[in-house]
Amino acid sequence: MRARLLDLLVCPACQGALALEDARREGGAVRSGTLRCRGCPAAYPVRDFIPRFVPDDAYVGSFSFEWHRFRDVQLDAANHFDESDRDFRWETGWTPGELEGRLVLDVGVGAGRFADVASRWGGEVVGVDLSFAVDAARQNLADRDRVHLVQADLFRLPFRPATFDRVYSLGVLHHTPDTPRAFRAIAPMVRAGGELAVFVYALGHYHYLSDLWRRVTTRLPKPLVYWLSALAIPLYYLHRVPVLGLAAQFVFPTANWPRPRWRWLDTFDWYTPRYQWKHTWPEVYGWFREAGFGDLTLHQEGPQTSLQQVCVRGRRP
Repeated sequence: MRARLLDLLVCPACQGALALEDARREGGAVRSGTLRCRGCPAAYPVRDFIPRFVPDDAYVGSFSFEWHRFRDVQLDAANHFDESDRDFRWETGWTPGELEGRLVLDVGVGAGRFADVASRWGGEVVGVDLSFAVDAARQNLADRDRVHLVQADLFRLPFRPATFDRVYSLGVLHHTPDTPRAFRAIAPMVRAGGELAVFVYALGHYHYLSDLWRRVTTRLPKPLVYWLSALAIPLYYLHRVPVLGLAAQFVFPTANWPRPRWRWLDTFDWYTPRYQWKHTWPEVYGWFREAGFGDLTLHQEGPQTSLQQVCVRGRRP
């Protein structure tokens, strides 16, 4: 944890200021210590350079498992490609100049895929995640002075309202117990004139059969589903066979990305989360309107999976 982050954090219980105690520093950052609230009895540990505002990873254990095994699969900087950069542009509608010098909140940072992009675009990024994926993100982004990581529950964020210039949550809110409530929890973080971008899964026919499989896979041990998901690697070639491939994909849908480990990751990601809600674009528009956002934009042009996604951006007046 760098000193700058302490200026942004507050107690999620009472919004009181936090004081750092018993700090152990290493390489110019706080490796361990305690953040003690000045307004209530609450105290929160700093462990392995990350402030921890939750005792465990609650309902997102699959993501803790996932991102430690696929830590750098989607990271542009580690793989010398620009796929995450392109996805970030499409899912948010932003361009590099719009993040330069901005304070940015990444809700559901995972292993840091999009925090990597936003920081390279010149933003100062605070990445939050309920899961232990924050530790994987730190391994990926430890060299970024303008990236800060926090383990916290998005329903009780440790920031004051209207703190951030840009807030995004891409592929995350639908994995919470209540997607609309999750949206309402992050929307106040955007300051006047700032923007919020979200992507949630779209309601449609594409997921019906896989949802039946999920009734089984979400109950299986994660290591077992991890290895079963590896079937997506060879099935990719079967799915390219006319007629037979379409039938196989219908019976047991898997990711079909050209990169083998990416399709393994996305297949595991689909079949293991406890919660996986789907929504329509009028629903998401309604959330933005109810929260007072204007200049709404629905992003419909993009990768072949666009029919599976609802991507909306809005500006706070």
